[in-house]
Amino acid sequence: MNFGILGSGSWGTALAKILTDNGQMIYWWNRSEASIQQMIARRHNPHYLSSAYFDMAQLKLTSNAAEVIEKSDCIIIAIPSAYIETALKALDKNIFEGKKIISAVKGILPEHTALLNDFLKDQFDFPLENYFTVLGPCHAEEVAAEKLSYLTFSGVDTAMTHHLAQYFKTDYLNTVENNDIYGVQYAAILKNIYAVGAGMAHGLDYGDNFLSVLIANCADEMAGFLKMAGIKNVELGHAGHRVNNYAASVYLGDLLVTCYSLFSRNRTFGNMVGKGYSVKSAQVEMSMVAEGYNASKSIFIINQTIKADMPIAETVYHILWDGLSAAEGFNKIELTLV
Repeated sequence: MNFGILGSGSWGTALAKILTDNGQMIYWWNRSEASIQQMIARRHNPHYLSSAYFDMAQLKLTSNAAEVIEKSDCIIIAIPSAYIETALKALDKNIFEGKKIISAVKGILPEHTALLNDFLKDQFDFPLENYFTVLGPCHAEEVAAEKLSYLTFSGVDTAMTHHLAQYFKTDYLNTVENNDIYGVQYAAILKNIYAVGAGMAHGLDYGDNFLSVLIANCADEMAGFLKMAGIKNVELGHAGHRVNNYAASVYLGDLLVTCYSLFSRNRTFGNMVGKGYSVKSAQVEMSMVAEGYNASKSIFIINQTIKADMPIAETVYHILWDGLSAAEGFNKIELTLV
């Protein structure tokens, strides 16, 4: 199977490392021709995970996204959610016909308030049975360092989900499978919002005792949203595994690592806001996208219909978008925690 990757940030680079470590040749899109030439000369991504070196014979680099899609059987989309529409809008509406897509996106498309699979269905008539997701808990930096990590692959076609997951198994990476496409994507979006909140708490000088209570309540809030959205627990993809639940690694595990890890850009962003940075100045200071910012607004909008009880996520939204001070917001959050 030929793989293509759209996106050259840290997560796209980590996934490229995994595939090439397994001997795969990949087509890889980078919007910057200058970055491509630097990578060819230096054998690593000059901007992200620069410690990960590549055998250039395994890479076909191009700034033409259509070329990557046309030459690949399976396309991994690893573009920040806010930039996906811009990256794909010029493509022919039939370009994904007969292809498999693996989403490595950890956000929601803000202009459409839509998950990637719903956007692809609307814009490219792309069928859900050919759509798969790859999610954490898994920081790109630890993949580059070859620290043992786990990825969860989700798809409604369980046989193909299992087949695709095998391409990503390495000595330092294990894979898990389920068929909860909507649940894992919403969990990935929510954990980024909660990680922004955890960062704010740290910036406000709350201690570990408070943070543990906050994150426990975030997990409960996430489960409540998923249940009210109609997302139920599902069986894992192959025999011998436990029944899936909201304490599984792709839900609770990803929430924990994103809230606690110093690699977490959402936690870093929230920490800056908690320390008194304005939202805009924190965004300028960051060199990478914090998905939780746009996600907080999208989930706030979606929840007007779902009506889940989400005091933490809603307060993070009001701090980021309505000018509520972090200190005042967390005074309110304190009263909701159990």
